[in-house]
Amino acid sequence: MSVIIVEGVLFVALLGTGAALLYFILVQFTPIGIRLRQMRNRRQIDRAAEHTCPIHGPRNETDLVRLASGEVMCPDCYKETVHG
Repeated sequence: MSVIIVEGVLFVALLGTGAALLYFILVQFTPIGIRLRQMRNRRQIDRAAEHTCPIHGPRNETDLVRLASGEVMCPDCYKETVHG
């Protein structure tokens, strides 16, 4: 009985290893992997651009002020806008 269980566990491990190897090959050696890396890089660049004030430079996400419209603004620009 234990031999059957061990054989089942090894078969599932073999399937998992095969799936991981297939994923690795697809991501590293095909145009699909290049497209995925480009999309990830684009998201990182867009996220960094959202957190950069054109006047005051880069800010942390926690420092930004979220407006009622959903846009974010750096705290210095917010102070200048509200208080003049």
